[in-house]
Amino acid sequence: MMQNELASLWRGFLADLREPDLLWQLAALAACLLLAKLGERMLRGRPMAPGSPWELGQGWLKRIAFPVLALLLVWLARIVVQPWMHVNLFSLALPLLSSLAIIRLVFYVLRFSFLSATWLAQFERVFSLLVWGIVALHITGLLPDVIAVLESVAFTAGKQKLTLWHVLQGIAAVLVTVLAALWLASAIETRLHAAVGLDNNLRAVLARLSRALLMLLAVLIGLPMVGIDLTTLSVFGGALGVGLGFGLQKIASNYVSGFILLLDNSIRIGNIITVGNDRGEVTRITTRYTVLKNLAGVEALVPNELLVGSVVQNESYSDPRVRVALPVQVSYDSDLERAMTIMAVAAKAQARVLTEPAPAVLLKDFADSGINLELGFWVGDPQQGVSVLRSEINLAIWRDFKQAGIAIPFPQRVVRILGGVDHD
Repeated sequence: MMQNELASLWRGFLADLREPDLLWQLAALAACLLLAKLGERMLRGRPMAPGSPWELGQGWLKRIAFPVLALLLVWLARIVVQPWMHVNLFSLALPLLSSLAIIRLVFYVLRFSFLSATWLAQFERVFSLLVWGIVALHITGLLPDVIAVLESVAFTAGKQKLTLWHVLQGIAAVLVTVLAALWLASAIETRLHAAVGLDNNLRAVLARLSRALLMLLAVLIGLPMVGIDLTTLSVFGGALGVGLGFGLQKIASNYVSGFILLLDNSIRIGNIITVGNDRGEVTRITTRYTVLKNLAGVEALVPNELLVGSVVQNESYSDPRVRVALPVQVSYDSDLERAMTIMAVAAKAQARVLTEPAPAVLLKDFADSGINLELGFWVGDPQQGVSVLRSEINLAIWRDFKQAGIAIPFPQRVVRILGGVDHD
């Protein structure tokens, strides 16, 4: 019955194309849409406090502001102008605007359901307009003609004959099943993060495996739903295998290495590692690369293949504590025991220096300019950096050395002139 009403609206609009008041209908409709657009801009200009409990509500209100305002204005305009002109254009615009509001709202809810899927937020407008275009074709009765044109474009894939309409149906089915798979994977990931006593790396492995398997299952379910035989994908699978063997070899290796790192727990999030010239804290491990953040805040993206196939210095692999060595040289005429005591006390005065093992001073060797000492101390939070700690301890040692009269030598050269100097 509704389909008959929509068809009647479309026929009425086509009949209005020959009426002289069509321009007035178009002008009135354009004015309604313009006012709705201005109202949407005013609503979007209002600030929205981040983290507010009304953030989601304000967000969807802004998202459907244009179609809802336009719907109200067009409805009022139809009532006002109906005694003087035909209103078939307004009657046709009402279901189009209603469907646009519903579609925008649905995609906005999907965006909040898949917070980790940033691509959905970026393509939200494209997807909503695409779906609304299909609905608009259905409402106007043009969808069967468009489908007929798409079905006329046919090609052969393997033993199956496909049309462009079949391909588009397959894409739509896969998109719907993939969205359902992403929602289910997000729910599984939430349960994994809430599990007590589960290793972080194991959480990441299980979450990514479940996501990959669910997306594969979505494709395997979505394509047969529209009558596409999965055996036709064998040609594309063979081409993909050749691509992996040549151009994508490094990428595949990094993905395999990423799962190895997550499974063997050799590198964990929070570890301080050094690989090549890069040193920093592991902040993220993905299936392709690992993120190292150094003390300056610069993040290095290290391919996982490099972490598996080369030597990696993990400063907190089995023990988060690290030993810091601080070399100091004193002159030969200094009170050596007094100097060693001052160095140990300077380290103990720092809150970040562990009391067990206690700071210790070692006599390394007798150098040309003085005696080399080494202050060794342990810290339990190397991810906070040790450069500032070194500076504070060095400054305390310098002040105490000056008060105690202990000199820190520096290289000196004595120039001797042999023979007399002629004076002309």
